[in-house]
Formats: sequence, structure tokens, C-alpha cells
Amino acid sequence: MAAVGLWLIPFSRLGFFATLVGVVVVGVWASHHVELLLGRKDPGLIVIDEVAGMMVSVALVPRSIPVLICAFFLFRLFDIWKPFPARESQSLRGGAGVMVDDLIAGVYALVLIMGAQLLFGMPR
Repeated sequence: MAAVGLWLIPFSRLGFFATLVGVVVVGVWASHHVELLLGRKDPGLIVIDEVAGMMVSVALVPRSIPVLICAFFLFRLFDIWKPFPARESQSLRGGAGVMVDDLIAGVYALVLIMGAQLLFGMPR
């Protein structure tokens, strides 16, 4: 869903980054309160962290359909695998512990996409 929104909404560069900052700030706040309300760490019904991570994964590249598909799969891979320091970041308290691992997964995906574009010229 986030990938479709990122493709359909005609963000300017500034608008994209302002939206990303807003999603992260609201996500940290909301995730913290949902954890308190439910009494559980990172409950599955919180998905704003996935939106933020997906946004990071395409933050510095053109948002074409091939890029969004690659970003989605790479982001999901890193979100599930949780390479260092993503897994360790889950020990952070409150909403930060919910959000940071997905932001890190997004950075890993973005770096791979940018590297593939630089080395192979794809995805475009």
C-alpha cells in the first residue's frame, strides 16, 4: 500500500522529506502510546513503521515502478532479517524501538538500490 502511495502521490523533494519526517515523528509518538495501551512491545497492528521504512528505501532515487518493486522486496528482506544494527535497535524504549529497525531496513534497501543503479544502471 505504501509503495502504491509513493508512486501515485506527486511529491516534490521537499514535500517527500517533510512527509517522511512527519511520519517518523507521528510514528514514534503513536507507537509508544499503542504499546502502553496494549501492554506489548511492537504489536503487529502498528504499521506506520513499515510506511516510514518504505519511504526511506526510495528517498533518494526516482520512484518508478521497477524501483518501487525492488525497494519493497529489499525493504521486506532487511525488515525480516534485521541485520546489525536493526535487531539491536528493537531494544530501544517506546516508539523509537518500533520505528528505528524499519528505518534501518529502509537505509539498507536504499543503499542497495543506489548501488545497483550506479553499477548496473538498474532498476530505473
